[in-house]
Amino acid sequence: MKNISGKKLCKILEENGWELVRIAGSHHVFSKEGEDARIVVPVHANKEIKTGLLKVILKTAGLLSIYFTLI
Repeated sequence: MKNISGKKLCKILEENGWELVRIAGSHHVFSKEGEDARIVVPVHANKEIKTGLLKVILKTAGLLSIYFTLI
């Protein structure tokens, strides 16, 4: 699995219906209408998100299968 930056992950989430609710420091919090889950994305400049966290975020967002078509 290829790592991506927090900024790019935020764009992917927004393109798939997730809305930015708030920003707490360097963490962007997303939610989606009809979903109980909230997603917190660490945005530290252009630093890449590690594979384990990326996989959990994409799985929570329901985008894990879509991710493999993006790379």
